[in-house]
Amino acid sequence: ELMLNFPVLQMTAKMAVSFVTLQYNVTFHAADEKTEQFILYHYGWKDLATVFFYTLVAIILHAILQEYVLDKINRRMHFSKTKHSKFNESGQLGVFYLVSFIWGMCILSSENYATNPTNLWESYPHTLMPFQVKFFYIAQLAYWLHALPELYFQKTRKEDIPRQLVYTSLYVFHIAGAYLLNLNRFGLVLLVLHYFVELLFHISRLFYFNDEKNERGFTLWAFLFVVARLLTLSLSVLTFGFGLAGAQNQSLDLASGNFNILAVRISALATICLTQAYMMWKFINFQLKRWKEHAQIQALKKKATNTKSKAAKKGENKANGVNGIVTSEDRDSPRARKVKSS
Repeated sequence: ELMLNFPVLQMTAKMAVSFVTLQYNVTFHAADEKTEQFILYHYGWKDLATVFFYTLVAIILHAILQEYVLDKINRRMHFSKTKHSKFNESGQLGVFYLVSFIWGMCILSSENYATNPTNLWESYPHTLMPFQVKFFYIAQLAYWLHALPELYFQKTRKEDIPRQLVYTSLYVFHIAGAYLLNLNRFGLVLLVLHYFVELLFHISRLFYFNDEKNERGFTLWAFLFVVARLLTLSLSVLTFGFGLAGAQNQSLDLASGNFNILAVRISALATICLTQAYMMWKFINFQLKRWKEHAQIQALKKKATNTKSKAAKKGENKANGVNGIVTSEDRDSPRARKVKSS
């Protein structure tokens, strides 16, 4: 029986490996025999299996963080239903953005992608990736795809589902686009920049839930949000408008992974610009809503203060015999009559 089952086990092991490990590795041997060989990766359709497996891992990690950390804090803080859902969202995303930002910074530092802007487009197409770059993209796609079933598992409110579907779809679309178009260096830099700003927002919101007077983080986030949008647009124009546009090889070649043609460059640049414009529009609406709420709160406080002062003044006037009410203590003593001289 063991001999009969051996081929089945071997086939099962091969299938399991395709789900767990990264596929499409290429081994390079250095010219110097003393130098160790190194392995690079490219993408292919088998990556779908790897993304699926790590999507399941992301669902499990999400549940662990929710049950053992966020739910315990929620029970202590006694949040309302609205704050409860927002706290869970910021808690989950805050951890993800923190891990992704640190991971991305380590990759940028080790691969020297951010030292020189020309690294974003030089030697394009970047079909071969180091292990950590490919694994980073697999993990990013898996995390954002896991957010879709989480809408059901977390019993998300109906009014919040459209918003979460929109930003989840935008993440998947942009990350997959950078991955499939062999713009992994460019996409990595933009993701790290964006994740830093989003991390600051969710940390500020967590502190705000603890103390509603603590709003300094939102002010810093608002400034950095605008700066990040400008940097994103500048790097995009620099990469697509100057770097790739000035490259010698500008022909569509699916076999070599070259997508450096005018139509692709314009489409990619237009997509990034539209996304940044949409984010700025949402940001402006968010700020206007905050300012309106602040103005309403200040008006209510001022009204309450005026009401209290009027009530206190009225009580004081009553005590002093104003408004036609004269107390016995406030009556003037009768005048002494003049005695007529005889």
